[in-house]
Amino acid sequence: MSIVSLSTGEPTCTLEDLKAIAGANNFAIKPGSTNETAFLLFANAFDATCEAVSSLPEYSEPRLQPQAVEGGERKYYKPDQAENPLNAWAHKTTLRLPNVKGPLSGRTIAVKDNVSVAGLPIGLGCSPKLLKDGKHPTSPIDATVVSRILAAGGTVKGTATCENLSMFALSYTSDSGVVHNAWLPEYATGGSSSGCGALVSIADVEQARKDGKDARGYPLGEGVDLAVGGDQGGSIRLPASYSGIYGLKPTHGLVPYTGIAALNPLIDHTGPMTRTVEDAALLLTVMAGWDGIDPRCSPETPMPSAVPDYLHDLQSWITTKEKAGEWTPQAAAKGLRIGILKEAFEVFGLDPAVSEAVKKAAERFSSLGAEVKEVSIPIHKHAASIWTIAARPMMPHNVNGNPPDLLSYTMPYLQPNPVDQTYFDTLANRNPAAVNVLMNAAHMQHKYGPALARKAHMHVWELRAAYDKAFEDVDVLLTPVNPTVGPRHPSGSVKSEQNPDGVSQRLMDLFEPAIGNTLNTCGFNVTGHPAMSMPVGWGKVKDGEGRLPIGMQVVAKRWNEASLFRAARSWEVGGRWMDS
Repeated sequence: MSIVSLSTGEPTCTLEDLKAIAGANNFAIKPGSTNETAFLLFANAFDATCEAVSSLPEYSEPRLQPQAVEGGERKYYKPDQAENPLNAWAHKTTLRLPNVKGPLSGRTIAVKDNVSVAGLPIGLGCSPKLLKDGKHPTSPIDATVVSRILAAGGTVKGTATCENLSMFALSYTSDSGVVHNAWLPEYATGGSSSGCGALVSIADVEQARKDGKDARGYPLGEGVDLAVGGDQGGSIRLPASYSGIYGLKPTHGLVPYTGIAALNPLIDHTGPMTRTVEDAALLLTVMAGWDGIDPRCSPETPMPSAVPDYLHDLQSWITTKEKAGEWTPQAAAKGLRIGILKEAFEVFGLDPAVSEAVKKAAERFSSLGAEVKEVSIPIHKHAASIWTIAARPMMPHNVNGNPPDLLSYTMPYLQPNPVDQTYFDTLANRNPAAVNVLMNAAHMQHKYGPALARKAHMHVWELRAAYDKAFEDVDVLLTPVNPTVGPRHPSGSVKSEQNPDGVSQRLMDLFEPAIGNTLNTCGFNVTGHPAMSMPVGWGKVKDGEGRLPIGMQVVAKRWNEASLFRAARSWEVGGRWMDS
């Protein structure tokens, strides 16, 4: 038995369909009742509406259409291991606009492999079998940040490897294999913007070799001047810290996320990863500003024409200090109020070596003339829990391909397959965190319902207010970034003759090294405060010979990225991090 569609006259929904639809909502409709007849009619009418939209051609947003590049056709290739020894490149290309001069002229840029670059595949670090038609789609659009980089004269050199579905804090879950740290291969680069961290740090490693400070001769491949990473819980700052570069998660909504694969609009951020403070300021100015599409932007987001010139601001501040005779190792930070966040040094799993290095770096500000004091924000201890519960229920929407609640450009060409046994079998021993997110969301719904997430959202406001209160007395807060010095990649995650796919059979070997990695970073994703990792020293690796960089997180009041740049640049007057 069926009732014909009101618009086409063709049968669509049957009584079996109606029963299944009701069952999905945890109720049943009495067979043979007038309710059954009426709701079957409603279902057919609604299905006709669905078909009307389904039959429409896809709409191409004009603001996201790619501009013609030098050479016309956009070409790319996947580099082999000889060209890509760190596995940091996903795809390589050379894209620049013809006859364009701008602040990024002559600079090379890589973008995380979740950012849309027209003509290039978007890989997400995942197996193609998780996506529609079993292949990575080719993007028809340029993300807003890509368009702005090209318009500023930059050269896009390709996409950088990222962790599987952007859901891991270390660098061994990508479907293409581990991403090696440029300072010490076989050790973590950090995730999920792992390739970005490795590619930007290559030039510093090469310079260290020229200066005789690093005699190891392992191959590195081609790097880039700058990179664009993504950060939902620390995914810019963590790899920046492990790689010895600067990584900035800007104020939420300052840089449009349009054209970038999302996890949750509440926590999605994109930002610069660079070797210098000045380059971070420059790239932020190019990328920032309202684009009229991204719902993460707010009335506080500046129009592109009103975006601060962060580099000019920094240089003007330095010039003023130079004229006052203050740009010295005794006075460069004079006038800055620095807060050392007490609870950030009490998080689970913090390596004493990391704690000591960051505290020593923080205390340098005193010798540079800043006012330095310890700041206590007790709720910081709960920041990671609040982030988890507030954000977790919506993160499966990304995996399932569902759009967010607010209007956005949803990248319709990027369609995940439904979550099923294939999803579990593909990821359980490659990236267990991605499976765990789904399990967590189901657990919350089953045991607590939506009330727990609502409560967490209320506490986000409390957490934001607590940080805001602290910024009444200090300009920046300082914390560790990663809790440990970069760990060695788990043996089961490295591809070999015995393990050609690089898939670990010991799940906890993958999961354990990442536990606690985001305890000091993820809270600022839900509160929206700008936070930057800056390199401040070295730490010895635990299970081998060598050392790796240690980063310090600098956090400022929302929309006050200028204070991050000033604090970081003044710290450098006391000595470069690599010389420590």
